[in-house]
Amino acid sequence: MLLAFHKPYGVLSQFTPDGSPHRTLAEFAFPKNVYPLGRLDADSEGLLLLSEEAGLNTRLLDPERGHLRTYWAQVERVPTAAALRQLAQGVILAGRATLPCRAWLLDPQPSLPPRDPPIRHRKKVPAVWMGLELAEGKNRQVRKMTAAVGHPTLRLIRTKIGEMALGTLAAGSWKELSPAERTLVLGD
Repeated sequence: MLLAFHKPYGVLSQFTPDGSPHRTLAEFAFPKNVYPLGRLDADSEGLLLLSEEAGLNTRLLDPERGHLRTYWAQVERVPTAAALRQLAQGVILAGRATLPCRAWLLDPQPSLPPRDPPIRHRKKVPAVWMGLELAEGKNRQVRKMTAAVGHPTLRLIRTKIGEMALGTLAAGSWKELSPAERTLVLGD
């Protein structure tokens, strides 16, 4: 069984509380014995996969296997072509270069429901949405990458894993993937 979940803001990618005020996956009535494949931090939203199948975690998340993950990041200020190139070539985080990725401005800019709580807005600093497609996913990597090139992330949504898109799945909702959708994720 492979499930797609639209993880809302403020929800941990785990079933047990960690002492923080964040909600957990336990409140979303998932089938028994499923666990998250990978993570999204509590401040991030979007596509999270869950399964009871051993081995899928490694199969999906190992950079050697090339399962790309696409994120939409709402960032402060409009990134220049040079900043986008720098992101695409990889940036140094904690002494280690990130793998090359694809980075672009979303055109047209998406119109998404507001986040609860809302992101901070600064009257004199514009915010825009950009896309990033990564083959790796270190802890808070997208946020660290955009900050490293001078564009702090205000809101982050994972929109795609492999060829499986979040689509119209509402925040807090989940569904079991069909065989065709499973192929989009696993590529087999």
